[in-house]
Amino acid sequence: MNEVTIKKVDQGTDLAKELIQFVENFSWDEVKSHMTEELRAWVFADWETPFAAIADGRIVGMAFLRKSDYYPLPEIFPWVTGIFVSEAYRGRRISEQLIAFVNEYAKEKGFHRTYIPSCHAGLYEKYGYRYVRDIVNYGLETDRLYVKEI
Repeated sequence: MNEVTIKKVDQGTDLAKELIQFVENFSWDEVKSHMTEELRAWVFADWETPFAAIADGRIVGMAFLRKSDYYPLPEIFPWVTGIFVSEAYRGRRISEQLIAFVNEYAKEKGFHRTYIPSCHAGLYEKYGYRYVRDIVNYGLETDRLYVKEI
């Protein structure tokens, strides 16, 4: 297995441009255009930021640390969201590395827990998250809310 490096992505950098191209071409069609717009407009404020997983000289995965997500829950933050790994790189624990890196960054910023929303059961528990409750997103779909003490 090739080594994976996780990096914080800063505005206006070559890595930010590469991340935009990565998102424009990834298979998560439901969020592709929205995420591309957010990256182009650089909507991240304060401690919010994207992260990239790099292997074989290119981005193969990503995640965000955000104040809010696709849920009317302003009291819950920070969110670890937008977690995606290219199909060819799945099964190599890259999501786990991304989440751990994001959580370390959140801890450095003074947070004691992070939240992940998901429609999947049994996925994030293996990374130390626990199910809190069902939540309804702005599209009126029900997802699961997970939390981890960091």
